[in-house]
Formats: sequence, C-alpha cells, structure tokens
Amino acid sequence: MRSGRWPREEIRPKLIGLAVVVFALLTAWSAFAAEEPDLIFRRSTVFKWMSPNDKLATYGLDDPEIEGVACHFTVPEKGGFKGWLGLAEQVSDISLSCRQTGPIRFKTGAKLEQGEDMFSQRRSLMFKKMQIVRGCDAKRNTLVYMVYSDKLIDGSPQNSTASVPIMPWGASDAPVPKCGDFFNK
Repeated sequence: MRSGRWPREEIRPKLIGLAVVVFALLTAWSAFAAEEPDLIFRRSTVFKWMSPNDKLATYGLDDPEIEGVACHFTVPEKGGFKGWLGLAEQVSDISLSCRQTGPIRFKTGAKLEQGEDMFSQRRSLMFKKMQIVRGCDAKRNTLVYMVYSDKLIDGSPQNSTASVPIMPWGASDAPVPKCGDFFNK
C-alpha cells in the first residue's frame, strides 16, 4: 500500500460483493412488498421540518382463507429520518375493522386453527411485528379478528377486535356456512 490508499485490485472485489448484497436485499424486499395490504390513504399527524412527517396510514386486505371478508386497519407510521430509512420502531396503537363484503365461503378444505395468523407485518427493524389473528365464535356464528403487536422481549397489551357475523348475502337461497364447521375446537 502506498500512502494509505488501496490499490484498485483490492477495491473492485469489495464493490462487486457490496453490489451483490444490495441486489439480494432489494430482490427480497420487493418479494416482501408484494404481500403487502392495499394502502387506502395516509394522513399527516406530526409535522417534521426537514424530514418526512409522522402519519396515520389506513390499509385494506382480504382474508386469504375466507372469501367475502375484508379488514381495514390503521397504523401510525413514524416519520423523521429513522422512519424514512425504515429504522424507527413503530408504536403499537393499531385499530381494526372487518366486515362481510360478499357471500362467505371458506376456501380451505382443512380446518382452521383458533387464533391463527391471518396477516403479519414487521413494525421495527428486528424484533416487533403486528399480527392479525382470526377465530370463530361458534355459538354466535361470528368470525372474530384481533390485531396486536408483539416484541421479542415484551409485547404490548394494546389491541383491537372486530367481529363479522356470518349472514346471508343478497337474494341467494344458499345456506349460510357455520364457522364452527371450519375451525378446530
């Protein structure tokens, strides 16, 4: 080495390795983003002078196992430079609303589990995630959805629950399914 500089031959393999890592991360991120719920809208809540504002974002998604049910949830999104870079830990204040949007049909032949994940999303770089889980209140023939966030060490007791009574849809004479027939006890 001359005067503290690296020769080109030593820098080139490191740059190629860095490019490969960045490409792999971007590919993984795009595959992850493909599974994201639909953004309905965002609304700023805290103004930041030189960086993105804090926002509330409302998303929609369909239950992947039960046709005819859609859920909407609103989550706070941290702004600032940490939020912009995806390094901020998001808070656990999440609201949830689920509704019947058409005739309800259970897609799977296998029985669903009570409290099974319907959707999950990371809320921090490493340890926190939001989860929407589903269950069945067989006595009332109602699907029950709950959203909460957990953390590797300590979770949050903040949660929200939504109920979807299974009702006839339109002029159809088709029998209304009983959720208890599709869930393990």
